Amino acid sequence: MSENRPLSVVAVNGSPRRDGNTSILVETAFGPLREAGVECEQISLAGATIGGCTACGVCRKVADRRCHGRDDFGNEVIARLDAADGILLASPVYFADITPELKAVIDRAGYVARGNDGMLVRRPGAGIVTHRRAGAIHALDSINHFFLIGQMIVVGSSYWNLGVGGAKGDVAADAEGLATMRTLGENMAWLLGKVNG
Repeated sequence: MSENRPLSVVAVNGSPRRDGNTSILVETAFGPLREAGVECEQISLAGATIGGCTACGVCRKVADRRCHGRDDFGNEVIARLDAADGILLASPVYFADITPELKAVIDRAGYVARGNDGMLVRRPGAGIVTHRRAGAIHALDSINHFFLIGQMIVVGSSYWNLGVGGAKGDVAADAEGLATMRTLGENMAWLLGKVNG
């Protein structure tokens, strides 16, 4: 960390809905982080054009920390992940997994990172999942696989990092889910202080 700038956390929200349940959970986790002086940014993939990895391998040959298989919003997301001190990846559950947009980010950012001196190694990261009924643990596992294979530090909470809500805004009534997000934010802030202290 540079001594001239505050710590930062970037959250990528894979929901196709703006300001929905997933966004509420992310903002709840941001609360303790902001209180600790951490700059927080939520990147919404709603309406964004972002395709999956083409396995062209150019990111590894050129090694400039960019994806060369596609020229879309994915490179902006990769750059912001690279610049952040901590990372949150968030998604609603779609057929027992994460959204295809977040999966595209994971595949492309993961491939670029592994081909560019492990650019995310030892970076704190956490997944956040919102669901109506089922599939949350599988979706959270999908996110955690990205962190673990990238040698990142996975941040936990007092329960799995998930909230329950179907219709837009329903998750705001999930008291346990919101408390879990606040604890997640506290743990992320604590770890960022340790890693960058």
